[in-house]
Amino acid sequence: MNRRNFLGMGVAALAGLALVPGMSSCNGEAKPAAKAADGKPNSDFGGVHMGTITYSWRDQPGGLENLIKYCKEANVSNLELMGNDLETALGAPASPMMALIQGAMARLSAEERASMGRRGFGGMMDLLNDDEKKQMSDYNEAYANFKKNMDWDKVQEVSNRFKNEGIDIHIVKTQPGENSSDEDCDYAFKLAKAMGAKGVTSEMSLAAAKRCAPFAEKYDMFYCMHNHFQYATPEFEAGPDEVLAVSPNIMLNFDFAHYFGSTGKNPCDFIEKYHDRIFSMHTKDKTGPNAQTPNENQVWGQGQTPLDDVLKLVQAKYPQIYCDIELEYAVAPWSNSIKEVGTCIKYAQRVLLLG
Repeated sequence: MNRRNFLGMGVAALAGLALVPGMSSCNGEAKPAAKAADGKPNSDFGGVHMGTITYSWRDQPGGLENLIKYCKEANVSNLELMGNDLETALGAPASPMMALIQGAMARLSAEERASMGRRGFGGMMDLLNDDEKKQMSDYNEAYANFKKNMDWDKVQEVSNRFKNEGIDIHIVKTQPGENSSDEDCDYAFKLAKAMGAKGVTSEMSLAAAKRCAPFAEKYDMFYCMHNHFQYATPEFEAGPDEVLAVSPNIMLNFDFAHYFGSTGKNPCDFIEKYHDRIFSMHTKDKTGPNAQTPNENQVWGQGQTPLDDVLKLVQAKYPQIYCDIELEYAVAPWSNSIKEVGTCIKYAQRVLLLG
């Protein structure tokens, strides 16, 4: 199903949609799923918990009310909440990290950027010049003061605000890792727990799993390991078994499109093998490693990732796995990230309800 066919389905398809309440309109465009009587969003389709990571809206203004507004407009009721988005809502100082990393990456060649992508954020931070490092140092000091003086009553207020709008937060992506202090690890899980989340996510590594597992166990939460290109490296080519063996509280935040784009392997096989250790998945479409433009993000339905097969597999056998949209393809000038997340939600809705 490509984008053009998806957005302009024929009469026969629309007749079928008429059997599903709230899914069709007179002009033939998909409508969001039927919402609750109070107008709250609903992105649970056919038993599958569809949602998004708030990183998808990284180009939009932040803040609590904006995030709720975006969820309503895109019909999202399940969230992987970025730690910086949550902390912005709580009054934290603005981080310059992404802007600094983007500036540093822009100084590299395309080949160098591709190589850096395999090293994750830690490697990218090494690219900063002295002035950029000073900006990060100043921010880190202000941020440390913010965490030290956290208003936990305010955290509860923010959590209740999401709940009252019908939005479930299952993950807070605070990203504690192998180099995090005891205080930072404890803070990450305490904050996520206070928000009602079930897990915290960070980049996958054995050292990070060993460092953070005790805190996941302390708070009875999951530490969910996210992958970029790790499964294409010798360390994880055989799978994440060594990481998962660290603790039953270690789970996977499986990016199946990154997996496919970097290895060419069918992610359905991986999901079948590790389904009981996958808490959530980043959901997107990409080209494979042998394409003319390899491992490149695509509009849903225009890439090579077996996206539909993954969604149907989750629906048929593993509906406990959250499927969160991570919007990374280039957004057309006539659209925006909020609309595109909504389009991805509608895509998943049709796959899951029409088969």
